[in-house]
Order: sequence, then structure tokens, then C-alpha cells
Amino acid sequence: MRTGLISPRPVPGRLLPFAGAAVAVGLALPVVLVAGWSLKGWALGAVLWAGLAALSLVIARLRARTTGVASSSLQGIELLVKALAVLAVVLAAAHSDGQVAVVAILVYALAYTLELTLSVASYFGSDS
Repeated sequence: MRTGLISPRPVPGRLLPFAGAAVAVGLALPVVLVAGWSLKGWALGAVLWAGLAALSLVIARLRARTTGVASSSLQGIELLVKALAVLAVVLAAAHSDGQVAVVAILVYALAYTLELTLSVASYFGSDS
């Protein structure tokens, strides 16, 4: 069991996690509308997730061209930029309208969590 968890595997494709998260964002729209929440919040969360997913794709392409420390540095920069971007956008939205910020972070968190879950499942579901 232990060797199954620590054995290296090839990086799985990004299409399934991205598509799953996109579907989650789309399905969140009717929920937001029925609940009477802010449509601006849904749009902000959707744009935030899509923009950071696009950033991840760009950095993944850059990492494919580099090796060693440079590749790891790009991964670290990506994680830092994503965290700071979410923080800055949500704080700015909360300053102007709290409901927009709450809905945006719920939509973003739903998409990010589903994308992460599908990524981990496809990674550990692949053959060693």
C-alpha cells in the first residue's frame, strides 16, 4: 500500500478536471438565481476561476520547457500568484458589496475543489 502512494506516476491530463469544474460553475448559476443571490458574484467567481485556470495552463506549458529548480520555482510562483489573486479580488469585492464577495468565493471554491478532487483522483487512479 505504501509503495502505491509514493511511486511516481505520469502527470494526468487536465481536460477532465477542467471540464468538471466548468460544469460545476455552470450548474452553480441556476442555484444562485433560485436562491436570489448576486449574479455579479457568480460572474466574478466564474471569471476568477477561469482566469486562474488559464494561468495554470500557461505556467504548465512553461514548466514543460524547463527542468529542475526552474520548474519547481514556476510551480511555487503559480501557487503564490493564485492565492494572492483570489485574496485581492475577494477583498476588493467585499469592500464594495459583501454579498458579491460571498457568492464569488463560493463559486470559486466549488470549482477549485472539484478540479482538485478530479485531478487527485485521476493521478492516483492511473497505473504506476
